[in-house]
Amino acid sequence: MLAFAVLGLLALPRGNSQENALSIRPERHGLSLPDGFFVYQNLDQRGIRIKSITPENDTLIIRLASPQQQQAAREALSVILPQGYIVEQHAVSAEQTWVKKLTRDQLRIG
Repeated sequence: MLAFAVLGLLALPRGNSQENALSIRPERHGLSLPDGFFVYQNLDQRGIRIKSITPENDTLIIRLASPQQQQAAREALSVILPQGYIVEQHAVSAEQTWVKKLTRDQLRIG
């Protein structure tokens, strides 16, 4: 029983897991988020494969297909977006990852 408990604890993810995603947020208060369709269209024209673009807590989250696509998107966004926006790697907490997995699985059960 103790061995299973230890294995269970070791299997749990720790800290932040990295995904191929970038977040865009305004540098100062009063500046609105860029339009998601505008961002999608400009990245798509540059051949960058986008999984999704989602607004979340005053931030625009861009999920990409690979680390290479993420780097290409970061470089493109520095040209596409006007001054005043911060583009950085989006880190997902382990808790958020588990909540997504549980919610997704719950939909399949019902």
